[in-house]
Amino acid sequence: MHFHRAHVEITNICGLACSFCPPKLQPTKTMTLDFFTTILLQLKPYTKALALHVMGDPLTLSNLHAYLDAAHERGFEVELTTSGYYLHKTPLMTLFHPCVRQLNISLNSYNKNALNLSFESYMSSVLDVCKDKLQNYPKPFINLRLWNMDETQSALAFNSEVFEKFASFFEIELNALHIHQMQPKSLRLASKILLHFDNYFEWPSLASTHDSDATCYGLRSHIAILANGVVVPCCLDGEGVINLGNLHERSLDQILHSQRAQAMREGFSKNKAVEELCRKCSYKDRFQSQNTL
Repeated sequence: MHFHRAHVEITNICGLACSFCPPKLQPTKTMTLDFFTTILLQLKPYTKALALHVMGDPLTLSNLHAYLDAAHERGFEVELTTSGYYLHKTPLMTLFHPCVRQLNISLNSYNKNALNLSFESYMSSVLDVCKDKLQNYPKPFINLRLWNMDETQSALAFNSEVFEKFASFFEIELNALHIHQMQPKSLRLASKILLHFDNYFEWPSLASTHDSDATCYGLRSHIAILANGVVVPCCLDGEGVINLGNLHERSLDQILHSQRAQAMREGFSKNKAVEELCRKCSYKDRFQSQNTL
């Protein structure tokens, strides 16, 4: 059993209230560095890649560098995902730590919040990070995300402002209307700096009326470990609805080989969702359409 990556939520604190995210129901929690280190030891046989994000923003942690040091010492590469609000507070040596292979910045977070931060200040922080990456840090990728390309919820006006900033900074042409019409998956802005596009998605919920069978990459390409130690099959189960076990109580090996986890993997291999939350998750239907192309 091997995973492309493991999502390890070192904190569930985000600091924002984006309208496209569900409200956080779990108590506020930050994983201790000692517990994080024990998790790394258990993950080593299963993956070499970590994504330090499920619901929280890792850049909210003042000691993020220590977590990255621990991951680096044990041979992991790390993906950081942030709203971008804390870029100016995070040292460059942390953002571009030797173990960081990709920094994801969710640009639409600015458009879906009502905080006292100007668009100019927000974009200035994003562009400063891009500039420092190009000048001093050749290794990591920066993935600038605009997951707001739906026709019914189009953020064309906001995206046009973003494109104007990028066009000026990177000295390229970006036509917002053309991009919205063509729906590309990504555009290269500079060396290892990509602008990535996607649509909004519905977070899975037991209250959803959606019901379908389909395959999924949960427990196959990745798993997630929440800040409280609960292991879940995928990165969209931020509330731990499918609680496979808690690493404070059982080993990762025991959890991944449990009857419940095995039943899920076997079901997905047969295009069947055996868990109720999985049946109500519409995101997995994207994989179904990909498989039929």
